[in-house]
Amino acid sequence: MKPVLAAALASSSAVIAQQPASPLKYPEAHTVEQVDDYFGTKVSDPYRWMENVDSPEVKTWVDAENTLTRSYLDPIPGRDAIKSRLLALTDFERFSAPGRQGKRYFYSHNTGLQNQSIFFWQEGLSGEPHVLIDPNTLSKDGTVALNGMGLTDDGKLMAYALSDAGSDWVTWHVRDITTGKDLPDVIEWSKFSGASWTKDNSGFFYEGYERPDKLSKESSLKTANYFHKIYFHKLGTPQMSDPLVFERPDDKELNVGGSVTDDGRYLIIFMNRGTSPNNQITIKDLEHPDAATIKLVTTEEATFDPIANDGTYFWFKTTLDAPNGKVIGIDLKHPERENWKTLIPESKNSLDGLTMVHDTLIAQYLADAQSLVELHGRDGKLIGRYELPAIGTASGFGGKRTDTETFFTFTNFTTPATVYRLEMAAMKTTVYRQPKLKFDPAKFETKQVFFTSKDGTKVPIFLSYKKGLKLDGQNPTLLYGYGGFNISLQPQFAPSYVLWMEMGGIYAQVTLRGGGEYGEAWHQAGMKLKKQNVFDDFIGAGEWLIANKYTSTPKLAIQGGSNGGLLVGACVTQRPELFGAAVAQVGVMDMLRFDKFTIGWAWKADYGAPSENKEEFEAIYKYSPLHNLKRGTHYPPTLITTADHDDRVFPAHSFKFAATMQKDQAGENPVLIRIETRAGHGAGMPLSKRVDLTADEYIFMVKSLGMTVDLSQ
Repeated sequence: MKPVLAAALASSSAVIAQQPASPLKYPEAHTVEQVDDYFGTKVSDPYRWMENVDSPEVKTWVDAENTLTRSYLDPIPGRDAIKSRLLALTDFERFSAPGRQGKRYFYSHNTGLQNQSIFFWQEGLSGEPHVLIDPNTLSKDGTVALNGMGLTDDGKLMAYALSDAGSDWVTWHVRDITTGKDLPDVIEWSKFSGASWTKDNSGFFYEGYERPDKLSKESSLKTANYFHKIYFHKLGTPQMSDPLVFERPDDKELNVGGSVTDDGRYLIIFMNRGTSPNNQITIKDLEHPDAATIKLVTTEEATFDPIANDGTYFWFKTTLDAPNGKVIGIDLKHPERENWKTLIPESKNSLDGLTMVHDTLIAQYLADAQSLVELHGRDGKLIGRYELPAIGTASGFGGKRTDTETFFTFTNFTTPATVYRLEMAAMKTTVYRQPKLKFDPAKFETKQVFFTSKDGTKVPIFLSYKKGLKLDGQNPTLLYGYGGFNISLQPQFAPSYVLWMEMGGIYAQVTLRGGGEYGEAWHQAGMKLKKQNVFDDFIGAGEWLIANKYTSTPKLAIQGGSNGGLLVGACVTQRPELFGAAVAQVGVMDMLRFDKFTIGWAWKADYGAPSENKEEFEAIYKYSPLHNLKRGTHYPPTLITTADHDDRVFPAHSFKFAATMQKDQAGENPVLIRIETRAGHGAGMPLSKRVDLTADEYIFMVKSLGMTVDLSQ
């Protein structure tokens, strides 16, 4: 252990306990007479002025709120010790699973405390590592981040995207991998984009919205984004010459994307409506560019994900008539639906991922939110189940249909990601890279329990904690969830989880409806008019933990980010007496105006359309966190976090929620907002900022829950 960390930990054996509350004087936030009419319902919006996030008055309010938050958090004993231990737990070597292009392998590596991981390439498995790109050198404060990359098939060129201060807007550059030098090509104002190269390295396809000369930078963090387009950039030509390859001028809400098949023959064009996983598919033959495109799927009734192709024959993963997913084969010579053939039928488990390596279909299922992997032949016949190291999460298994090897990572709540290599012909697995730990995993245990939600649905929770736990209701517990957009929460390692357990806490991760853990039916059970099921599941998890003596209300904290921030906001307004503390991160709090900013309109696929559909408005209005705060309510201690450059969930959501909650709060429990500067929704945030944020969240919960912490053990 480094001496400075050892010294800090030596001083951390002091008791950290709840301090007496004192009244807080919240910054002045004036109100305006703004009333909107939703299908005859008048809704007041007194803090509408906060939507002008760059105005002097908003900046003054933000500065005052940050000053108040720092004045509350900084004097609490133990924050430095928590931060030091978190840094120590984070200081371990981390590798991603490598991917091969040509004879070169590409991967990311972090020595431990680097703000951003560095990307490397090497010739062969044992070749000398060369730096591909070091995001830590892109800016002095670490707020310029690598946001995406696309490699040529031979591994000689790379297109890479940079984002500034956490924005979703990116700028593409092109690098000669052998020399490490950038070419003159620059693509600006791209968003929600990949870079997919042609087989001959002549250029790449990318996505964006309006051309740069039609979009002002001043409005870029707020303006709604419609009419997503695919362009092609030919190397050596200016961006303004890039031809428009595909657009849907008839439908402004379709997000589009293009991907070149491994053989270079086809461009697969995806069309999704907002955040819905369901999509349309159009295929363009790049060898015959003047030929008509094949409109393979023209409705959004299901998901269609191409896995691989052998000439005109394609393997697709789909939820068509199979909510848990299945595999079908389609020959473009006979693309009509009646000719589609089911190769791997739907299972009781959700088909979460699928790849094809060495002509073998590697099917990654979720069995009660844990990984289960099966191997199938190209005809779909089962070869067998692939045994994983333990209960946890396996991811990766990437590669091309003709590759002979693949790599994957395995992790769980107490196991950092270990990289494995699988030789397909011999089915031989070896550990490729394994981190050295700064803690003893044997001191902790994880189990999965099930409880019954309000409507009778069985819902699982993962519980991780120190061995020897006493069920006396006195354990500080951090309950975390998401519950939306078909996103699955699986067992994952994070140094912050281990720190929480070392502090004597229980980390509880609940598998909420709205996610994808049990397939599309589970997702649909927590969206639009059924969104309340998500909140009922989360509240039910808290009640179960209390009833079974794992914790009690004064010791129960809840946390969630983005859609999970909405979750925390809704549950705090619905059951404020149930929780001892709440941390709402970059949350969607104004559910009547989420569709007015940047990409928020895309979320209507999951939330509904409050301005367009009366029934959906009425359902949303009942749970919208901002609109369900009530004057004179005793809310638990609440910390709201956001960032001034968040152009995913517009920061005004958190601004308005914080100002309203501070006004409505009865009693002396604090309502604080922490606004990060030069940061966005979270992607690309440098490690230093992430550690500071976690330390603030944890010391807030330590004080709120009255925890006694000894980190010297």
